[in-house]
Amino acid sequence: MTRTTQPHPTATALPARRRHLLALAALAAAACALPGAPAHAQAWPAKPVTLVVPFAAGGTTDVLARALGEKLGAALGQPVIVENRGGAGATIGADYVAKAPADGYTLLMGAIHHTIATSVYKKLSYDFQKSFAPITTVALVPNVLTVSATTPAKDVKELVALVKAAPNKYSYGSNGAGTAQHLIGTQFSTAIGQPVLHVPYKGSGPLTTDLLGGQVSMSFDTVTPVLPHIKAGKLRALAVTTGKRSSTLPDVPTLQEAGFAGFDIGTWFGVLAPARTPADVVARLNAEMVKVIQSPDFQKRMQDIGAEPVGNAPAQMAEQIAADTARFAKLVADNKITTD
Repeated sequence: MTRTTQPHPTATALPARRRHLLALAALAAAACALPGAPAHAQAWPAKPVTLVVPFAAGGTTDVLARALGEKLGAALGQPVIVENRGGAGATIGADYVAKAPADGYTLLMGAIHHTIATSVYKKLSYDFQKSFAPITTVALVPNVLTVSATTPAKDVKELVALVKAAPNKYSYGSNGAGTAQHLIGTQFSTAIGQPVLHVPYKGSGPLTTDLLGGQVSMSFDTVTPVLPHIKAGKLRALAVTTGKRSSTLPDVPTLQEAGFAGFDIGTWFGVLAPARTPADVVARLNAEMVKVIQSPDFQKRMQDIGAEPVGNAPAQMAEQIAADTARFAKLVADNKITTD
């Protein structure tokens, strides 16, 4: 009996189905290597990351973003580019990031202002609680009532007397309608029973310039942009707006100590990504940012500018955003704050 030996299958004699599957696998591998391949198919980050600052250069948001971005870029192995998109109380920059691809390459340096703007701006195209994925809170910075050193007032009581004696002469500047400075200024006006003209700016840089030049009478900005001028004697700090004194300005009383009950507003700053950014990318960003924030160099930098470093989890930041949104909705309504 003759036995017929079957030839061993070769690459050219594979069953049609297996050849088809191998071809598909090869195509998929090639597609992942193409420049236009989806971000999740590549190791992240594969290109520079943009951190959008929703204010003009020179303010606290900008200073924090650049301090964080420099060290974060080294940790990620890709540059972190800070891009200023100021205007409309920080909502222009937020809108830009909300509409950006959710791939981890466009981030927002957000702040407490965004939780206030939610109630002030009635036609926002984004929802601050739904359109973003919180990553971490970077720092807390106290706000301070500041006037030019040429202003006769040496304390809050004297400033109030000046404002009441010349109601049309005094004004306060802010980083825009719907910001913490706007809210604090409105509360202050209500408390003294005298309207004070609100002058909105695109950021702390131009606001501080005009405060130094006398174009506006006072500001309730964060301590960071005004601190060098306070130390130089060009600006005078009259009170901080937080519930406790600032460690950077320990001799400056709180507004509560100056006789204004209910004032306890500081400004937090944190990083967010567009909603639906992959969870592993958010986790990586959080881990790297927290390392930077906890580093001795960054902590020293924060101390120098009057900021308190934080570095928390995304869930903790989300809880803070929800709580502040609800708290400020009432304050906005009570003080009748609008974008007019």
